[in-house]
Amino acid sequence: MSRLLLLMDISKTHLLSKVKQTVVAMLGVTFGIGMYIIMMSFMTGLNGLLDGLVLNRTPHIQLFTKSDPSEIQPVSKMESLWEHTNFIHSIKPKSRLERIPNALPILSQLKDHRKVNGATPQTTCKVFYRAGTNNLNGVINGIDVHEEIRLFNFSDYITDGDVYSLKKKKNSVLLGAGIAKKLSLSVGDKLQVMNTNGVNYSLSVEGIFQSGLAEVDDVQSYVSLKMAQQLLGVGNNYISRIHVKLHDMEDAGPMSETIENLYDIEALDIKTANAQFDTGSDIRTLISYAVSMTILVVAGFGIYNILNMFIYEKMNDIAILKATGFTGTDVLLIFIIQALVIGTIGGMLGLALGHGVSVVIDNIPFVTEALPTITTYPINFDPVFYFTGIAFALVFTFLAGYLPALKAKRIDPVEIIRGQ
Repeated sequence: MSRLLLLMDISKTHLLSKVKQTVVAMLGVTFGIGMYIIMMSFMTGLNGLLDGLVLNRTPHIQLFTKSDPSEIQPVSKMESLWEHTNFIHSIKPKSRLERIPNALPILSQLKDHRKVNGATPQTTCKVFYRAGTNNLNGVINGIDVHEEIRLFNFSDYITDGDVYSLKKKKNSVLLGAGIAKKLSLSVGDKLQVMNTNGVNYSLSVEGIFQSGLAEVDDVQSYVSLKMAQQLLGVGNNYISRIHVKLHDMEDAGPMSETIENLYDIEALDIKTANAQFDTGSDIRTLISYAVSMTILVVAGFGIYNILNMFIYEKMNDIAILKATGFTGTDVLLIFIIQALVIGTIGGMLGLALGHGVSVVIDNIPFVTEALPTITTYPINFDPVFYFTGIAFALVFTFLAGYLPALKAKRIDPVEIIRGQ
């Protein structure tokens, strides 16, 4: 124990005798780790924001009625023609209603499934938004607002008004921001809509909805489920779509196949619906990690060069230590201790630098009309980045000190002293 304390005291003396070089070595670690944390926090935060714009509002499974042509055509059922070649052209889809048959029993069974976090119905109604003599094409979705908020963060996209007004007031509507702008409407105004049967309804604008996607905000609005059914003139069992949120998104593919086979309806899983976006997200994540790892590697080589020169300049001290009875292992430990001290202090300063700059970025205003609910730049304060940073600092400084110190361990003190 006393010998270890002596070696630590010698390491301290070496570090303090060359304060400038020690500080430079520590700063090399500090800026390397700090930049790694800043880049990872910012880039993964930005990726999370972009992913959330789509994934948070997209159900894991969407259920709707099939509109595909029948797989078996009537001519194929005629036994007399089985031995002949039949050519069928311009096959039309099978005539079906837009509503999901037996929607309520299906919805009830899905809610009871152990893999399902929640399922919510929607009734879609095509309408004309009326502004004087002008009619704008649009779509009104009837929703269960409480479930939409719980499952898909629906309230995050309401820029003005009360999202719960759909429950409080029967004829209330959450109007798309694009429509509100075109019709010069705001919260509290009246909106005239006409359904496809030519029946007019008056709705009260109780909120403005903005998803950040112009093609959605220019046509889409939301009312309660019962109000949408009234606009269509149908009963309470008329449901156009069922949106399902699972506990694990990876179950969406297999479960959508099971649903199709059980209920004879179309089930579209999230990965199929967003295949291109999913690929883009993977590429962005890969680039983020590649850039960050490059920063760490470059910083690591800088640390190695600094410590290598640090040890090279201590050759005379090494010779004296060996000449006075210190072993090669003692010399090795002295420089490993120095490297770990530099790595620990530099790494901790790097964590503080990375966190501090990340907090500053997180509070910089970020205002854009496309993302009304985002007010500052996105930052991901994942503890994994900080553990990775300090672990890299310790491991790389250990190696950066160990490799040149291993060479110093084998040095013959007589040759150094003779050279002097």
